Amino acid sequence: MIVLKFGGTSVANAQNIKLVLDIVLNKAKQDKLIVVVSAFTKVTDLLILASKKAASNDESFKEVVAEIEKKHLDAIKELIPVSEQSSSLSHIKRIINHLETLLDGCFLLGELSPRTSDTILSFGELLSSYIIAEAFKQHDKNNGYKDSRELIKTNNNYGKAVVNFDVTNSLIADYFASNTSQIVVMPGFIASTDDAIGTTLGRGGSDYTAAIIAGALNATELEIWTDVNGMFTANPKIVKQAQPIATISYQEAMELSHFGAKVLYPPTIQPVLRKNIPILIKNTFEPEAEGTLISIKEDTPNSNPVKGISHIDHISLITLEGSGMIGVAGSSKRLFEVLSHEQINVIFITQASSEHSICIGILNSDAEKAENAINKAFAVEIAQNKIDPCIVETNLCIIALVGENMKNHQGLSGRMFSTLGKNNVNIRAIAQGASERNISAVINERDVKKALNTLHENFFEENTKQLNLFVMGVGNVGEKFIEQISQQKKFLKENLKINVRVVAVSNSRKMYFDEDGIPLKEWQSLLENGETANKEAFITKVKSLNLRNSIFVDITANQEVSETYEQYLKQNVAVVTCNKIACSSAYDNYKKLKNLSRQYNAPFLFETNVGAGLPIIDTLKHLIASGDKVNKIQAVLSGSLNFIFNNFDENNSFHDVVKEAGVQGFTEPDPKIDLSGVDVARKILILIRESGYQFDIEDITNKSFLPAECLATTNNEDFFKSLIKNAAHFENLLAEAKAKDSRLKYVATFENGKASVGLEFIPKESPFYNLEGKDNIVQFYTDRYIDQPLLIKGAGAGAAVTASGIFADVIRIGNI
Repeated sequence: MIVLKFGGTSVANAQNIKLVLDIVLNKAKQDKLIVVVSAFTKVTDLLILASKKAASNDESFKEVVAEIEKKHLDAIKELIPVSEQSSSLSHIKRIINHLETLLDGCFLLGELSPRTSDTILSFGELLSSYIIAEAFKQHDKNNGYKDSRELIKTNNNYGKAVVNFDVTNSLIADYFASNTSQIVVMPGFIASTDDAIGTTLGRGGSDYTAAIIAGALNATELEIWTDVNGMFTANPKIVKQAQPIATISYQEAMELSHFGAKVLYPPTIQPVLRKNIPILIKNTFEPEAEGTLISIKEDTPNSNPVKGISHIDHISLITLEGSGMIGVAGSSKRLFEVLSHEQINVIFITQASSEHSICIGILNSDAEKAENAINKAFAVEIAQNKIDPCIVETNLCIIALVGENMKNHQGLSGRMFSTLGKNNVNIRAIAQGASERNISAVINERDVKKALNTLHENFFEENTKQLNLFVMGVGNVGEKFIEQISQQKKFLKENLKINVRVVAVSNSRKMYFDEDGIPLKEWQSLLENGETANKEAFITKVKSLNLRNSIFVDITANQEVSETYEQYLKQNVAVVTCNKIACSSAYDNYKKLKNLSRQYNAPFLFETNVGAGLPIIDTLKHLIASGDKVNKIQAVLSGSLNFIFNNFDENNSFHDVVKEAGVQGFTEPDPKIDLSGVDVARKILILIRESGYQFDIEDITNKSFLPAECLATTNNEDFFKSLIKNAAHFENLLAEAKAKDSRLKYVATFENGKASVGLEFIPKESPFYNLEGKDNIVQFYTDRYIDQPLLIKGAGAGAAVTASGIFADVIRIGNI
């Protein structure tokens, strides 16, 4: 014998019921079946609404009843042939009339007692189970129907009645011993007292009904048919990558269902656990899907010790502490007695070994009542300053790792808390039982999505790390950056286990967000139709999404954008930037950003600040970390200036070459930043600071080669006019270089605590002489590299190489 339970979603309408009929009739060919049915979707909610309206003297309860009646009459008309509808329609109308009579009574009295509420709520199951039973009879008149209230007996704790198993098991066994129907349909959720007064079994009571019957009859299997493919490794509505669990133990299933896995009502397991009856959770809409089997079967040795990650929302943490609790017997007893008297369920408990405090987790809705009751019970100790008034923290959430074999694996707790810590998820309290089947932590409710996704990624996704990018600045470099991500996305996921998602893009006009990741082939059109760009709104959105492994990518040269880094880092959002302004700003600001990065465990990477895609800063960091000391730096750090002076000759005017450098994306939007030496000064300043020296931009001597008139311009148009006007000045520089058999290079130097940038005549024997195109070169003289410097050379400008440098920083974060 098999017991099957079909949930409300599964029987929401006639079309769904037809799916149920197909499943049950196919199974009936092999075995005798008992089918337990929930109310149609939302009918229980409608019954609650109608009863509340009636009790508050709101006549619109009749409209709600009419909606319930129509829903069920429509189902009859679709499922039952017209020639046989009469008796079924009459039966439905009689039930509805009875319901309306009860609600009229509530309306006249202006009250709704728990007993009356249970009676009213029973109508959903009575209606749906009757309709399904009639549908089965169209296939075989011998198929039966039995009212669960006649078999399941409880106490009179209305709303969540306690089953009397001795009486119930006997009644069920006696009834089915003489029943010959191949299929018997029964309503779930409802029961009755010994004197036949209706009761209900609580939320998810239909699952419980099916388990009670399966246990009483020693069924071969209990099947729970719902609208999902079994129990999942996490809530699939929150964790998109959640996977169905194929097999799970009774104890693991109970833990997960207690911690919010709503596919199974926790008490369901108890009646079948005692008889070792397996539970199979299946999807009505995908009957071929494997589902989840709950049994006593042991896991294989190499299976994942963590079976699932779950959570409970709307939690408050109450802490009772004080020196008056230390060594005093009975403090915990008094606390829990107070809560018991107030009928407050304690979900979470933790106590320090010092006995100085005890912390409990309860539902938010019970917090105020609990606070008042506890303070009243300990009023004397509070007045004597032996115990503090209880501390209440609301809007929290409990997250839990669940797994039967977790006790046999070292380091799971450390791995869990380390993973949360890296994403700045603050843990308010921790609890772990001796069985180690469950590791629970209390966190802020706003962090639950990030926490669940981070933990799921770590424990279930082959260590694939998802990076969520918020990209500001999608011009030449930004476009190349997104193009490179699109090209390498598959490679990164397969080979480096890094899943890169662009969640937001913004330019100076528009910004666009997609929490699930922007389709990279469509980002330009989506951005064009996005909302108006606003830096503060952008930050607010990043904060509100609160995604794990978030990275703000700044591909601008904007000072205002650079001033927002602090806000991102404080939110545990990593910053990757090619914008040199922040790292070359006042030394105190530079240090503050570095310190915030360490404090909030949020990487702050800026490799492209110097040398575009060249690994200059990364190499320098490794030198310093290994104990070396930088004594001297010589470098050509401007790919744009190198391009300009390599192409400036008798046939190409200085003005034309500078124009071409801008067209190819080698210069900043304002080319004067490059040509004035400001850009190079910023770069050498960053290298000096990363070498461990306290330095500011004012400490660098800038020997500009531009005439004063060029430096005094305030816009690009005037600047280019000044280059034409001062063409002779640049031609003289070129002529002097030829006369000295040298080449013009813009060089940055740091030595003996002094730094300078300026145009130099480079002789042939210098390694800088043959520096071609837009290349950069850096020489580090250190305690270890004394006579022969450490040399880094390569392309130092251009959209593609700069984008690759930014991309490399993103990958570095993925590998942390």
